[in-house]
Amino acid sequence: MPQPTRSTDALDFQSVPRPVAAMAKSFEDGHLIAAHRHDRGQLVYAVTGVMTIDAAAGTWVVPPDRALWIPAGVLHEIRVSGRLDMRTLYLRDDASAPLPHDCVVLAVTPLLRELVVRATQLPALYPEDGPAGSLMDLILAEIRGLQALPLHLPIPRDRRLARLCDLVRADLAANRTRDDYATVVGISPRSLSRLFRSELGIGFSMWRRRARLLTALARLQSGESVTAVALGLGYESPSAFTAMFKRELGMRPSRYLK
Repeated sequence: MPQPTRSTDALDFQSVPRPVAAMAKSFEDGHLIAAHRHDRGQLVYAVTGVMTIDAAAGTWVVPPDRALWIPAGVLHEIRVSGRLDMRTLYLRDDASAPLPHDCVVLAVTPLLRELVVRATQLPALYPEDGPAGSLMDLILAEIRGLQALPLHLPIPRDRRLARLCDLVRADLAANRTRDDYATVVGISPRSLSRLFRSELGIGFSMWRRRARLLTALARLQSGESVTAVALGLGYESPSAFTAMFKRELGMRPSRYLK
């Protein structure tokens, strides 16, 4: 069979007879990886750059030193902000069985970061009974213990709610209230709140805040200033934006991107 040691074609890694297959690939700012799916589940990791991944269940933003777990068969596309150095692990079904059945952003530990980089340097048909096999076993153990992060924007199925969410995302700087949007889409505020909770698991305010946060991450990585991003997303001041950012992600924007 082919030896995809240095291949950057994902197809070469789907049937490698090993529990983990690792690929390194880079993309320029603005690149779009068109909608596709894989036979194996994949852990997509950003060494540098930001990935915005869209799938039927929602949108996920993956900054540097974060990874997205994508189960096998999930149709998705990836948009790139900044130069992206991507490292991908393709996991065989038996290796991915303990992992979530849905996409989720995970915090990458320093140990896993080094392990993933090393894995992309190994031959695809690495000896399973030697150091390389032990390294892959350690990678799998480390992945199972990763912390999930709130970098997912769920997408509703209800037609009215989907329209409302599209309106919000089309103009994130608008400061319309929940009741304003309810009037536009023809639904009562109470029903709107109930729909958000039942379909998306979060309220309107949190959904809009997360939409702004995910957009901010991509814009910051593309080189926009904190001030420009804050004002462009409807915040009254950079300090108000920074306070939200720190509350959601535990640190200021400048430190987070470093």
